[in-house]
Order: sequence, then structure tokens, then C-alpha cells
Amino acid sequence: MKVKSFTFNPFQENTYVVYDDTKECLIIDPGCYSEKERTELRRFIYNEDLRPVKLINTHCHIDHILGNKFASELWNLELFIHKEDLPLLENAGNISKMYGLEDYEGSPSPKHFLIQGDTLSFGESSFNILFTPGHAPGHICLHSQENNLLIAGDVIFKRSIGRTDLPGGDHNKLINSITTQIFPLPNKTQVFCGHGPSTTIGYEKEFNPFLQ
Repeated sequence: MKVKSFTFNPFQENTYVVYDDTKECLIIDPGCYSEKERTELRRFIYNEDLRPVKLINTHCHIDHILGNKFASELWNLELFIHKEDLPLLENAGNISKMYGLEDYEGSPSPKHFLIQGDTLSFGESSFNILFTPGHAPGHICLHSQENNLLIAGDVIFKRSIGRTDLPGGDHNKLINSITTQIFPLPNKTQVFCGHGPSTTIGYEKEFNPFLQ
């Protein structure tokens, strides 16, 4: 399994394309907003001869869904989210205007709702779905035990954690999600975050000041 990251939009959000030797791939949290960013994502997928098969949002804050419509229409992808984040997705048009993102084109409605314990498959690979609310009500993470990697969205960052002062945020829930869902994973698990650099579970257990 290979992970390609892109940093997109004014929020410096990390978009991920995850693929394996079959060339099937997932597009996770497409934050591409400008035409230049869309071109960058499209060019990588075409140059690597990848075939996108599913579109996933770890959560539906505006910076993680700006490219939903673009990716869904270009590659004919159905959207997967957790149902608890549907109100965020449906209100995204108003939120985008609050942040001055006047060119937000909207998002397709989800065709699939993911829950704790689901298996999300593509090619010869799969992720286990972890329900990790706190930063957003319907936040999920994608864990590959076989590859020791976690697509963590905005739950945890290198030496930091997701903010909880946005609508639907809950600090106690976030800490509970980290301690019960994230920290039990092996220390060597590589964590791909929604913003900033990647990290590992072991590093965050030792050095994350919010989790000591």
C-alpha cells in the first residue's frame, strides 16, 4: 500500500491518494480548491495510471470536502462518510461563505455511511474503520493493520490534537477517541494527519503535550 499526500487550499489541508499494486486507489479528503490544485491531483492519478474507486471523507469540515464534487464527477465516485457528519456536509455552503470560499461548488450526497468496525476494500487492500468523534461528530479514521498505517484526519497531529471549538466539537470525546481507538494501535503505526507532517503512535504517546 502506498500513500501520496497533497497539501491543498488556504487551510493547508492534507489530501491523500492511497493505492496498491492493482492500481486501484482511494481518494481521501479531497481539499483541492483552485484549478491548479485540481490539476495537480488529476495529473498524479493519470501519471501513475491509477483508477480511483471510492471517495472518503474522514469528516466533513469545509477544508476536507472542497474537492468532493470535482473528484466525484471526474472519476464517477460514490461518497463515503459517517452519518453523524451529514449535517456538516449539508451546511457546507454556508460555512464556505463564512470563510470567503466563494467558489465552493457543493458536494454530492453520500451513497454510503461508514460505522465502527466496517471494512473498506479496494484492489487487494483494505482499511478498518474507527469511529473517532470529538473534532467532528462523525469523524472516522482508516486503519490498515497489515501496513501499520492510519489515515487520521484531524483527530491527532504531530505533537497536537484536533481543535474542539467548532460546532459539534467535544474535547472529552476527542480525548476518549484517542485513548480508546488510536493509542491501542501498535507504536510503530505511521499516522497520516489531516494537517502537517506524519507521525507515529509511539512518538505521540511520548511527546504529545496534550496527551500526557
